[in-house]
Amino acid sequence: MDLGLSGKVAVVTGGSRGLGLAAAHALAAEGCRVVIGARGLAQLTEAADQIRARHGRGTKVLAVTCDVSTTEGVDHLIESAVVECGGVDVLVNNVGVGRGSTLERTSDAEWREAFDHTLFPAIRCSQLALPHMRQRGGGVIVIISSIYGREAGGRMTYNVVKAAEISLTKSLAQQLAPDGIRVVGVAPGSILFEGGSWWKRQQEDPKGIADFIARELPFGRFGTPEEVGNVVAFLSSPRASWISGTTVVVDGCQSRMF
Repeated sequence: MDLGLSGKVAVVTGGSRGLGLAAAHALAAEGCRVVIGARGLAQLTEAADQIRARHGRGTKVLAVTCDVSTTEGVDHLIESAVVECGGVDVLVNNVGVGRGSTLERTSDAEWREAFDHTLFPAIRCSQLALPHMRQRGGGVIVIISSIYGREAGGRMTYNVVKAAEISLTKSLAQQLAPDGIRVVGVAPGSILFEGGSWWKRQQEDPKGIADFIARELPFGRFGTPEEVGNVVAFLSSPRASWISGTTVVVDGCQSRMF
């Protein structure tokens, strides 16, 4: 199925690994000019080379070193997309951090980190991309949240900022519909990729993770980044033209909410 994304400019935050990289691959496969942003130059360069190698020499990938937890980093990412690629059609807000533990043992600094590295990048990137989407007659903003923004599970700080992202998705969608801009959330369940948090836990405690899989994952396995990336590409496309203001769960029926 041709998703109708050829020639569109797609910006992906946290695009050098995991879900961000998978989304970038899926969008590049549909003919998008992909702009990936991340902090680490070496991994970012490797990711860009991987995208080009997989999808052919004509694949256009712009790798932008930036820290989107800062206003300067967001400015640099969006400006680079506009200057080098001509604008922004799709924005995938993917970065997220959540540390700390219980209420008493979580510091103010850990709370600030969760907001600065998860919620505010989504707000600021969307804010800066907005005028460029309006100039192009519309666009799509995708916000990667989590099933743990919808129900209990995971770290408290992570739950809070992911719940905020789900709420942001609905609010932005209602505001921006008159501009022809759709806003859609994606709530993954537990996803395994090398170097990710579940992969690290599996290395440290294979039996504990095997028990977790048997108890929590009905299909008997973790999800893959590609399974999330494919959904992102579809939701970013005209094929999903009547989907906005909702958060799509991609979790292999792991979650328990209706």
